[in-house]
Amino acid sequence: MEPVRRTDGAPTPFHTDISMKNICVYCGSSPGRLEAYSDGARALGQALVARDLGLVYGGASVGLMGLVADAVLQLGGRAIGVIPQALERKELAHKGLTELHITDSMHERKMRMAELSDGFIALPGGIGTFEEIFEIWTWAQLGFHAKPCGLLNVAGYYDGLTAFLDHAVAEQFVKPPHRTILLVESQPDALLDRFASYQAPSAHKWVEREQT
Repeated sequence: MEPVRRTDGAPTPFHTDISMKNICVYCGSSPGRLEAYSDGARALGQALVARDLGLVYGGASVGLMGLVADAVLQLGGRAIGVIPQALERKELAHKGLTELHITDSMHERKMRMAELSDGFIALPGGIGTFEEIFEIWTWAQLGFHAKPCGLLNVAGYYDGLTAFLDHAVAEQFVKPPHRTILLVESQPDALLDRFASYQAPSAHKWVEREQT
């Protein structure tokens, strides 16, 4: 497999429909403390293949990232990785993917993952996972895309976060319609069912992407 190298850094406009072909999965480069997290990653990979949905993810072979990709590939599904050169050179890149896109920067990596994807799911993960799902949720809030975003709340991992987000709504820092953009389910099929029927809330676009 020859990696796809993108060097211009130019953003591609997002599609506004949600005819889903690929789902982006953000998750940890560690397997975490509980075996349930690994089981959840495998279950999500299997659910994607069962619905003929391709996987877009960070391209690594380790942690939950590697497990979800392996689950997809073992069932004959499509697994597309996007990884910066710096990490690819450290031999973290998965060698058996359907496609491997190598970018010049982390910023370009996130943009490319967004361009390739029709929905976004966060499995358990750390700071990078939090940053990625919050950024893509923010883009939805601002009207940059109308694609579903969700947390796969494996073993209650995101219970504390969802409680805090509800607190942010109660304290009037997050508007209720914006809170509803981020879907939360504990089972892959339930979350993907909600993705399939998702309609973005009507909201005025605050700014154009070119202004950011």
